[in-house]
Amino acid sequence: MTEPADHPFVQAVKPLVDAMGGEMVAPDLAQGDDVVLTWEGQDRVAVRLPHLSDSLDHILAELQRRHGMPLAELDRKTKQSVVRILEARGAFSVRHGVETVAGALGVSRFTVYNYLNRENASKSANSQAEGV
Repeated sequence: MTEPADHPFVQAVKPLVDAMGGEMVAPDLAQGDDVVLTWEGQDRVAVRLPHLSDSLDHILAELQRRHGMPLAELDRKTKQSVVRILEARGAFSVRHGVETVAGALGVSRFTVYNYLNRENASKSANSQAEGV
């Protein structure tokens, strides 16, 4: 990178870029879909966004790191929590998302759908109780 990787702005955005599975490149190497970030009037870094198909794998790997063990080894309640997180992050809008998540959690697609249905039923019940 022509911009120093230790620039404070570059260091500030690095955790976000890493969390979303992006890649940081020099601004002069930016390509069509890269996002060039400017700080104090100068292009500091370009962020190469991951392909949507790679994002789910990246999110699953991050959740595994966060839990410190393979997702398939988590207890049922924690797996349900993982499914809620993944739903909020749009994991199930990706083609084969349910199958991919089921494989990572070591459960069937049916189980993932049950977790999703249970969560949606809970949200619906809460909305009705609040008069929404």
